Amino acid sequence: MEQEPDIFDRMAAQAASIQPLPLSKEELPALSESPLAAQNPSKTPPNVRQALQFLLAHGWLESAAKPKWFSVIATQTTLLDALLEPLDLRVVVDDVRGLAFLAVVPDYAGGDTDESEQDDWTHPLMKRQRLTLEQSLLLAILRREFLQREQESGTGTAVRITVDSLLPQLETYLGSTGSDMQERKRLGQLLENLRGHGMVTEVDAQDCITIRPMIVHLLNPENLQTLLLRLREVAQQGGAHGNETNAGGAP
Repeated sequence: MEQEPDIFDRMAAQAASIQPLPLSKEELPALSESPLAAQNPSKTPPNVRQALQFLLAHGWLESAAKPKWFSVIATQTTLLDALLEPLDLRVVVDDVRGLAFLAVVPDYAGGDTDESEQDDWTHPLMKRQRLTLEQSLLLAILRREFLQREQESGTGTAVRITVDSLLPQLETYLGSTGSDMQERKRLGQLLENLRGHGMVTEVDAQDCITIRPMIVHLLNPENLQTLLLRLREVAQQGGAHGNETNAGGAP
């Protein structure tokens, strides 16, 4: 005699016979969305990402060298400033000279510091450039040459200058050593130091350098005033050389 299926066998058979209802197109997106996917922000465009990474690595960018990235920075400044906001940095664009660079936001407080440390540079990503008095003097000479050439040829013009033309100007402030070779060696060392700060190019085959437009922003009127005060102090102390001056923050 065949045994009749019990209640559990009948429930299992009924469940197997039920076919799932097809989902409508309107229901599919709602079911496919997950809370994690909804929370993910849109990705930063690749060209903006690359331009920002270059700025963070080098601190500044010239349109002559990176025209595409400069165009991205010039048109996406608001987005870049928003991305840099947690770092207390912002982008400064000099459209006329084709220059973009990073700067610390004006109201940067330097984090939690006591009053005794407020005069120190505390930003973790920007370092204060320390220049000797001789380097600062040469920087001021180069800035004057740069602005004079811009007045003559127009803003945005590449400014090249011979090394020999700088020698008599430097001697006016530092005095002559009596040796042309020694004076030229001194000037070459100063130019090499400024090249490391991105102010000039290396000396080319025609014995010329190109003054970079960043010099106008690094040696701004405020820093020039500081340099002038320092020169007066040195003059009162008898003209001691080799003292350091601050030239602002740079990455």
